Amino acid sequence: MNLARSGAVSVLLLAAGMVPQTALAQTRYAVVPTATIFPGEIIGAGRVTEVEVTNPNLAGGYATDVSDVIGKVSKRTLVPGRTIPVGSLREPFAVQRGSTMRMTVNTGGMTISAAGTPLQDAMVGDVVRMRNLDTGVIVSGTVMADGTVEVMQK
Repeated sequence: MNLARSGAVSVLLLAAGMVPQTALAQTRYAVVPTATIFPGEIIGAGRVTEVEVTNPNLAGGYATDVSDVIGKVSKRTLVPGRTIPVGSLREPFAVQRGSTMRMTVNTGGMTISAAGTPLQDAMVGDVVRMRNLDTGVIVSGTVMADGTVEVMQK
């Protein structure tokens, strides 16, 4: 009889005060809010904590590390003590509707910039419609990581 398959080795290790490696590997953690987080709120470090998962039947898809949720924005209401589904989080908007931003156009080694205001919220890499504050013309551009909008040429 193979002792490893019968579980006798685990029982012997537990009796000796040692925890088998398989028991350590099964410890799972989940991130839960410490207070209600409403849609659109940015999640701060003091709003969430990690807890050990005690329900072996808990479905996956939840955040397992606090660093995965800090700085993200909730897409729905998150209740204290409940796991945070990863699909309920998004990156914060880099561009907010109505703010004043710099728009740039790169053409033939020359860069032209102007002040503009976005007509909708957007994240880095999104295409956003902008109104030129000087001319009132509406153009489309890509939100860049540096906080500018690079206008698309026709």
